[in-house]
Amino acid sequence: MLAFTMSYAVNAQIQTPAPSPASKLEQKVGLTDVTIEYSRPAMRGRTIFGDLVPYGKVWRTGANARTKVSFSDDVTIGGKELKAGTYAIFTIPQETKWEVVFYSEHQGSGAPQQLDESKVAARIMADVIPMDMDIQSFTITIDDITSSSAVIGILWERAYVAVPFNVPTDKAVMASIDAALAGPSANDYYNAAGYYLSEGKDVKKAKEWIDKAMSMIEKPAFWQLRQQSLIYAAAGDKKGAIAIAKKSLAASEEAGNADYIKMNKDSLAEWQK
Repeated sequence: MLAFTMSYAVNAQIQTPAPSPASKLEQKVGLTDVTIEYSRPAMRGRTIFGDLVPYGKVWRTGANARTKVSFSDDVTIGGKELKAGTYAIFTIPQETKWEVVFYSEHQGSGAPQQLDESKVAARIMADVIPMDMDIQSFTITIDDITSSSAVIGILWERAYVAVPFNVPTDKAVMASIDAALAGPSANDYYNAAGYYLSEGKDVKKAKEWIDKAMSMIEKPAFWQLRQQSLIYAAAGDKKGAIAIAKKSLAASEEAGNADYIKMNKDSLAEWQK
């Protein structure tokens, strides 16, 4: 009986709700993925700003681990470019304005005593907008979403703080349009030709595409010439394959690539029989 009781005491696990539950917010803004991870403390009858969260001191902007925001693209906050990546969001609350800081050192469980300016990626001053109702649970939102911008909202007690940011949607879309209207790239033709060769598809089409790719490359590399020679050989153009393989051999010797030197010599020996 004693052994059973001790075993039960060791193995039993009591689960209780976290006082500040974790939350994860994911939002697409234009073409940019934005993710915010934070913990959500509750008011529980307490005075928050100016008491639990003192004015004029760096706050982790939540509870437990540092609140983190991740951007998949470079964004602009407060007129400053913020590189794609993950940042801690620290705030310095005041009664009517907050300083919001995006900090490159996002790991950790609390705010530093003093901010290291070399780790401050961006900062913005934001007005406190009073609300006429209590927000019991600390809340972060992503609102006012357009194709090129959105607002990170920070809400607790009766305070709302808005942090607008811009994403490079137009730049990405214009680059995509330019690329599409310009037609397939050399890499597109090269990959398509290689796929047709490896899968035993129309080798004449593969030869047409590899020639197109090579015409778009100023100085084809030895591995690209090697692929072209193989496609020529598969298409029955041994003379062309030999000429191209010799170019690949010379280029691979210049690069000192022993594998391609051997492969080209083996192919030339076979095709010149």
